[in-house]
Amino acid sequence: MSKTSCGSPTRHNSIAFLILIVVIFSTLRVSAAADDSLAVPTRDGRLQGVARRGGGAEFLGIPYAQPPIGALRWHEPLPPKPWDNTRDATAFGAPCAQPALGDWNRHDAETGKEDCLFLNVIVPAWPVTKQLPVMFWIHGGANEGGTASSGLYKDGTLVNHGVLLVTVNYRLGIFGFLAHPELTAESAHGASGNYGLMDQILALRWVRENIAKFGGDPSNITVFGQSAGAMDTGMLMTSSAKGLFQKAIAQSGASFTAPVPTLVDAEQTGKKLAADLKAADPKAPAGTGAIQYLRQLSAPQLLTALANFDHAKRPHLGPDIDSWVLRRSPAEIFAYGQESAIPLLFGTTTREFGSSASPEELRVTIAHAAGNFADKALAGYGLAGDGNGVTDAMYGTAADQWVADMAFRCPSVTQATWHNAAHHPTYEYEFTHAIPGQESNGAVHSADLPYVFGYFPKSGNIAGKFSEVDTKLSELIETYWTNFAKTGDPNSDSLPYWHQFGDEHSYIRFMQDGSVAVAKDLRSAQCNVYREFLTAHLKPAN
Repeated sequence: MSKTSCGSPTRHNSIAFLILIVVIFSTLRVSAAADDSLAVPTRDGRLQGVARRGGGAEFLGIPYAQPPIGALRWHEPLPPKPWDNTRDATAFGAPCAQPALGDWNRHDAETGKEDCLFLNVIVPAWPVTKQLPVMFWIHGGANEGGTASSGLYKDGTLVNHGVLLVTVNYRLGIFGFLAHPELTAESAHGASGNYGLMDQILALRWVRENIAKFGGDPSNITVFGQSAGAMDTGMLMTSSAKGLFQKAIAQSGASFTAPVPTLVDAEQTGKKLAADLKAADPKAPAGTGAIQYLRQLSAPQLLTALANFDHAKRPHLGPDIDSWVLRRSPAEIFAYGQESAIPLLFGTTTREFGSSASPEELRVTIAHAAGNFADKALAGYGLAGDGNGVTDAMYGTAADQWVADMAFRCPSVTQATWHNAAHHPTYEYEFTHAIPGQESNGAVHSADLPYVFGYFPKSGNIAGKFSEVDTKLSELIETYWTNFAKTGDPNSDSLPYWHQFGDEHSYIRFMQDGSVAVAKDLRSAQCNVYREFLTAHLKPAN
């Protein structure tokens, strides 16, 4: 009797459990049917996205190229192989492999992989009822670190202004920009070193071919980026990517912010690096070339070997003039009006990166860098004769000014001056608004990012005590940026008028109190000298 009594509840529990399972799976089938509206067919296969908090949809971790691993390391990116089943696109792909350069990219370095060529599509409403302008974001990080896989870019309010946002990973550092004679020899184009730029170009082609399926307009694409992303944006305007996008926004960077070496010079840097990495080690297998040997090393092994280098001796790898992606110096292309004939919006922050150099150290640095223009350059910073340098309340010490001018402001203004001279619409801004709580530092490098994306970090180097002033300033900047993406003109009736750069070098300032001020000739005394120096070193136009 007791056995029977014990057996009956067990049988009833089993039946109840089976009923529960049926109910759960029925619910899942209903949910899947509902989510089917977030499935999008692409050229390569079907993608399953996810609803975006606050409305819209996200399609994350989309492969736009085959994994650049094995024989495809240091190879131009190839389109992805098609897939048959629906691919989950509800989570970011991995950041690209990179060294830890500081707290700002430590997580990316810890989670980075070589299999990283993913992009993300963020849409403000779903389904989309009309084609939206596309904003294609290239992240910063000196072309050595960073990722598109970040809530900073994804979770803000930029897309709520009627645009579709694409963010893209691209190969970095040694994986993205190593040039070497062996790589040049195996290339069908006789080029090497610009793999990161090639990734961006292939991603743009992916957008052109697929973005209409997500509600984007493939004929209205704005490439925008910050720091290295701005440098790359300018380079794309001078590259084989001309014609793939219709507008550009460059935040704190120009195509010649950093020197762009010739392929020959970049190859020599690559040969030395390979030798330092023991790629010519006599213990290597017989007949193994340097590149074949390096391809046998894992990404962590390469990064660990680089980390062991003396920091001062570790070469910086970046784009080169390979006669394929970049056929000529970007400075020369802009100087002679041969860049993309598209609207350009650009700007810088007031402090960018600072320097602790003493007046004596700075005087030596300027004299060495400026050559025959040294006297003019020294005078621009109050260092002529025995001068101790001029400190400015907005721009900092003479050393702070020199670094920001030479690395960011003057290349950007010079690029814009040449772009304007070619009769293309050009708009300049200066971001003077410090992160709240960091006012003593001024508006540093990357301080504009929370305002462009409408996302206010709670931790990290650009976190602050944000208030309604910041929210309103972000709304203003997002409206300017998205107006520009829609029409090539940042203005609309509800905003303070933004004049074109023009011959007067007009620009607007985003102030600490959230207001906008109009000004002209940003740092003209310093940047005119920079432009004279640069012009004197240009090769003649073809």
